[in-house]
Amino acid sequence: MFDNIFIERLWRSLKWEDIYIKEYATVRALEAGSAHYFQQYNFERPHQSLAYATPAMIYAGGTLRGGETVDNSQQPS
Repeated sequence: MFDNIFIERLWRSLKWEDIYIKEYATVRALEAGSAHYFQQYNFERPHQSLAYATPAMIYAGGTLRGGETVDNSQQPS
């Protein structure tokens, strides 16, 4: 029932935090801007739902802020 909820939220974030603000003039500019947004979203931006870790940290099994480690076997696939 809710299998698309996470991807829908991701696309909403992309549109409201990047596309609508920057109003890209060309498809090439949109592609470059989206690539930059996803780089920042996955590797630099802390996420509240991930205990303020980045998705890349969770995927790699890194350490969360405060020293808590992430067990990737508990992450949904």
